[in-house]
Amino acid sequence: MRHSLLPLLLIPLLWNCTTDEPSASSTAEVVVPQAPEWVSLFNGEDLDGWQVKFTGQELGVNYLDTFRVRDGALCVDYSNWEGFAGEFGHIFFDGDFCNYRVRFEYRFTGDQVPGGPGWAYRNNGIMLHGQRPDTMLVDQEFPVSIEVQLLGGDGTNERSTLNLCTPGTNVVMNDELKLQHCINSDSETYHGDQWVKAEVEVRGSESIRHFIDGQLVMSYSAPQLDERDQEALPFIVDGQKLLSHGTLSFQAESHPCEFKNIEILVLEE
Repeated sequence: MRHSLLPLLLIPLLWNCTTDEPSASSTAEVVVPQAPEWVSLFNGEDLDGWQVKFTGQELGVNYLDTFRVRDGALCVDYSNWEGFAGEFGHIFFDGDFCNYRVRFEYRFTGDQVPGGPGWAYRNNGIMLHGQRPDTMLVDQEFPVSIEVQLLGGDGTNERSTLNLCTPGTNVVMNDELKLQHCINSDSETYHGDQWVKAEVEVRGSESIRHFIDGQLVMSYSAPQLDERDQEALPFIVDGQKLLSHGTLSFQAESHPCEFKNIEILVLEE
C-alpha cells in the first residue's frame, strides 16, 4: 500500500469512528479514506503536526528543547538537562484515532539524565486512546490513556518490551478486569541501542494487540476509564467507561530515545 503524509488541513479529526462511547479526548470530524493506506505522521524534518506537554509547563512549551528532530528521527534529547525532578513530557500528534494500526521504530541511546527514577531507565511509551493535551492539568504527569510501554535491556537481565501500563485506565485480559498498573508482554529483551520495530492494532473499545517484529506479544480488550483515578473521573459520563478513541503520544521519561518511520493505517470498523 502506498504511503503518504497526513494532510494537516484535516487536523483535528476522528479517524473512522462512529460511537456514543466516552473518550478522554474529543469528538471531531469523521474522515474515512477512500482506500486503506499507511500514512506518515512524522515528516522527519520538524515537529509540525505535534503538540508538547510537560509536567509543570503550559501546553506548547518544549521544555529545554527536549523533543527535537535529528537525522530524520524524532528524538527525546536530554543534553540541555542538568537533572530530572519529575518533569515528564509527552508529544501528541494532532489527531483523534479509533480503529487503526500504528507502527514505528524506536531505540534507546546514551545515559539517563541524573535524578531520573530507576524504573524510567531505558523506558518510554506510546500512549493510545489518550486525553487531549489541552485538558491536562499543569502539574499532571501522564495523560489518561492506554500505554504501550517500551523498555530497553540493561545488557544483562531479561526485560520485556511492548508491555501494558494504564494511567487512569483498566483493561480486560483473559476475561478478567485487570486493576494493576503494568503487565509484562511475552517479548524477548532488546539490549543496546538497536532499532526495534513495533506495531499496535487498535479496534476501538473492542481490542488492542501489541506486535514486535511482526510477532504478537500481548492482547487485551475493553480499554476503559478507571473510576478510582481522580484524573479519569471527569471523562466518565453517565457511568460509561469504555474508551473507543483518543489521542496518540510518545513520552519523555528521563532517558534519551529516538523514533522513526511513524505511520498509521486506518482500519474499517
